Amino acid sequence: MRYLTDRKRAERKGASGTGTEHHWYMSVSAVALAFLIPTFLYIFGHALGHDHATVKATFGNPFVAILTGLVLFVSMQHFAKGAQLMIEDYTQGSWRRGLIMLAYSVAYVVTATGLWALAKLAM
Repeated sequence: MRYLTDRKRAERKGASGTGTEHHWYMSVSAVALAFLIPTFLYIFGHALGHDHATVKATFGNPFVAILTGLVLFVSMQHFAKGAQLMIEDYTQGSWRRGLIMLAYSVAYVVTATGLWALAKLAM
């Protein structure tokens, strides 16, 4: 039998057992996005309105391609985790499971579609 104090049992865990992990993931991804998004918008803004060859050359640059892929991946994971948190707070039962699966499916479809388009554009 394990004798744990209430604090020891609750340490690094929320009521669901993953609250701290979720909070840290959201905090870290928010800070990452705070640096990634302005950089991406600057590059995207300069490519906007140019002909196809210029845009292809811009996104063919490895730095720009990696940055764009990171923005897509991190932002969609951040969206999925945030949507999951919102859904868990406001729904119950089978609706909860279905909506969480829908949120993650949307995030993965957008990520896959964006990475496919980026690969096609960069090649």
